[in-house]
Amino acid sequence: MSTRDLVLSPTGLRFRGRRLACTIGRGGITTDKREGDGATPAGIHRITGMLYRPDRLTARALPGWARPIGLRDLWCDDPAHPAYNRPVRAPLDASHEVLRRADPLYDLVLVTDWNTAPAVPGRGSAIFLHSWRRPGYPTAGCIAFDRADLLWIARRLDPGARLVVRG
Repeated sequence: MSTRDLVLSPTGLRFRGRRLACTIGRGGITTDKREGDGATPAGIHRITGMLYRPDRLTARALPGWARPIGLRDLWCDDPAHPAYNRPVRAPLDASHEVLRRADPLYDLVLVTDWNTAPAVPGRGSAIFLHSWRRPGYPTAGCIAFDRADLLWIARRLDPGARLVVRG
């Protein structure tokens, strides 16, 4: 393990010598991830993208590889759709997540490579690192943080960094 790795443990996420409080999926950690199970997938995942709300965060506050979330940006979570587990644009008739949410959960999103090469229908989609609703409140499978901690991570993160989730 490297100090550049994000390592999830029962006591939080360890990164760059700090331990940060976080929450995981309501289904716990699993080695058999399925769409809609609410679990966080075990394994070694890469951070493949950083998305942010440009009306709520400035580009200057983030690394140059961060990309703004547009008004029509979505994430397809329909296992039967050809764009399953990929970013898409509205309008989309298939099941999806809106990336430009009314609440602040997706003001900053770190995207992982979970189930992407290629996406296997039904194995789960959209495993992100994002802001939490409140401390201790579980996610639908993502890993969530206090906003200040998520910003701290984002400012120190290299593209392709490893997220290690032990099962």
